[in-house]
Amino acid sequence: MKTIDFKKLRSEMTLEEKASLCSGADFWHTKAVERLGIPGVCVSDGPHGLRKQETDADHIGLGESVKAVCFPASSALSCSFDRELLHKLGITLGEECQAEDISTILGPAVNVKRSPLCGRNFEYFSEDPYLTGELASSYVNGVQSQNIGTSVKHFAANNQETRRLSISAEVDERTLREIYLAAFETIVKMSQPWTIMCSYNLINGIYSCENDWLLNKVLRDEWGFKGLVVTDWGAMNDRVKALNAGLDLEMPSSNGVTDKEIVSAVKEGKISMETLDQTVDRILELVQKYIAGKVEDAHYDKEEHHQLARKMAEESAVLLKNEDILPLKEKDKVAFIGEFAERPRYQGGGSSHINSFKVTSALDASKGLDIIYAKGYDSLKDEYDEELIQEAVHCAKEASVAVIFAGLPDLYESEGYDRTHLDLPSYQNILIEEVVKVQPNTVVVLHNGSPILMPWADKVKGILEVYLGGQAVGEATVNLLYGKVNPSGKLAETFPLRLQDNPSYYNFPGTNRTVTYQEGIFIGYRYYDAKEMDVLYPFGFGLSYTKYAYSNLRMQVLRTEADGENILAEGEYKANSKTIHMDDTEKLRVTVTIKNIGNYSGKEIVQLYVRQRDASVIRPPKELKGFEKVALEPGEEKDVTFLLDNRSFAYYSTERNDWYVESGQYDILIAKSSREIELTGEVIMKKSTPEEFLFDDRTTLGDVISRMKDPSILFKMFKGSFEFTAAEESNTTDEKMMMEMIKSMPLHSLRSFSPTPLSNEDLENLKQLILSQID
Repeated sequence: MKTIDFKKLRSEMTLEEKASLCSGADFWHTKAVERLGIPGVCVSDGPHGLRKQETDADHIGLGESVKAVCFPASSALSCSFDRELLHKLGITLGEECQAEDISTILGPAVNVKRSPLCGRNFEYFSEDPYLTGELASSYVNGVQSQNIGTSVKHFAANNQETRRLSISAEVDERTLREIYLAAFETIVKMSQPWTIMCSYNLINGIYSCENDWLLNKVLRDEWGFKGLVVTDWGAMNDRVKALNAGLDLEMPSSNGVTDKEIVSAVKEGKISMETLDQTVDRILELVQKYIAGKVEDAHYDKEEHHQLARKMAEESAVLLKNEDILPLKEKDKVAFIGEFAERPRYQGGGSSHINSFKVTSALDASKGLDIIYAKGYDSLKDEYDEELIQEAVHCAKEASVAVIFAGLPDLYESEGYDRTHLDLPSYQNILIEEVVKVQPNTVVVLHNGSPILMPWADKVKGILEVYLGGQAVGEATVNLLYGKVNPSGKLAETFPLRLQDNPSYYNFPGTNRTVTYQEGIFIGYRYYDAKEMDVLYPFGFGLSYTKYAYSNLRMQVLRTEADGENILAEGEYKANSKTIHMDDTEKLRVTVTIKNIGNYSGKEIVQLYVRQRDASVIRPPKELKGFEKVALEPGEEKDVTFLLDNRSFAYYSTERNDWYVESGQYDILIAKSSREIELTGEVIMKKSTPEEFLFDDRTTLGDVISRMKDPSILFKMFKGSFEFTAAEESNTTDEKMMMEMIKSMPLHSLRSFSPTPLSNEDLENLKQLILSQID
């Protein structure tokens, strides 16, 4: 069966058959309609490897699954800032799905990291929605290029594990749009995923699976999503409400209970046949896509994919500190200390847990090198062991360099529960402190899925963050430590100095029923940079064995014409920066030259942030709007180019129910991290149409004065009451107080202070006069 005539098959279906398609046949399969030759298809957990279960099905990683390849988790991969790498991962997983007869992989997980305590952060990309959307889109495009579907999850505002099945995330619309929906929007518009998985939680009091605004109005009507929406496993609450709200497929099986509810609702007029038919068409289309794209006798090379997992881990690792200790020399006698050198923690717990066909540790990968080993701790016991500590200290004394493999044990972070602190196990901190007392040349390698505190950071000479680097993390780590590969990753999240510094600290994980996103758009670096707060390591930070110079910032304005994009103007130098004029219909091409001025081959991640000056609304001090990873040999230089569009400068205006670009000055910041700005350009933005002025009963005189061509008109009208003129700035306290009070008045308040009575008609005439004075 290579094609499905949707309308013909649907016309031949009974109501009961249509309803039956709307829930799973079992844990991992959609229902078949054997009478019409419609097969069911299989889906499988992901996103960084396959967790296909053939028996004892579950969604939390307890049951056995087929042997597969475990790639680095998204917390690691995001640090690569490499779209091509994520695309390659997608292609690879698509090949594996074809070989395992899987139609759809349940991933990627793109929830933004609101708090470092979220137990599932290892499976998410970043605290930044732009980075998340760009990388995840590449992943989706890769998977779906192999005629395998993706299920982008968890839509939406699923940012904690605590009471995730019942908590209501209370989030204002601007915050939703700019932070928690933005990555999903990018993926839908750039990649059209086959499916979207809705989250368990409620959003502002409405379950995600029953949220008509979220699923129909935003996802489908605004963004143009064409695929089907599936529940997270067990997320269904009210099947009738959910179907009307745009929720197509319930997983897993409801044992027919909700199918009967759909049948009854259609008969009673609570669900229209048109709505049910739309849902049936979407489910049949998923089946059709898989059948049409099925590769017969597909197979893949596990060893080849293992080597790809190693390369991905190498590209993603972040060098956080290096005081002339790395790379190590092969002739050095090195002590590998810590259980994770022998048994690395390379993946997280829960539904993404992969049954790896092999795992290579750092000890396995260091054969032929002069390595001595001490276990240092037992990760399963979570307790201090004096004998293991002393053995490690002795081992460190015997070597010229000590490399301590530390990190979070499985028990510390997992799907199903959140962390309560950012600490490493105390026995690991003690181990590090004891080793540095006897061995000044100490390097720490970290295996963790999310930020930790490092009370010993100023005492060690090197820190290499490998996150949860997949089954080949040991090989990758040794290659990085010994300089066979130059570290090139940069942090996709901020590492704070204290948990209390995190903006969600007072509102995570909330009460028994609600969690309030009171910090709004200020999460991650948006908050820390706005507060100019010291952090352990900032967003976008990462070191290399070489050095890079940034120079020659150029900017060009582009307008799309019938014959393509034409250059309208180029920026001109102003000392160390540039300035350029454009309007909100045009695009901006930004180019910068990067040169490798060190002695090692390497890759640099160049970041572009946009900052608006003097915005009329509260905005972060900078937002990531571009990134590129460039490979350079020693002495080599290359141009790196970014293209910014209207959205790069916009904020979400709840007054206009749309994205909005204000006129004014914007800075283009070329950076090594959110805290290391190398070059700055200036853009003067002008609206292509007159700037809309929102005038209602809350608009103040200060609002109108700032926009009027000749505000003296107002002052002259009320000169009998207020002793000031438009051209004068008040110098006395009383006069300044009066001026500020007047600026804060809405128009109707003038009635109380006017020298003559003001009727409603007078106020309306005044309003029209003001509007005639506004550009």
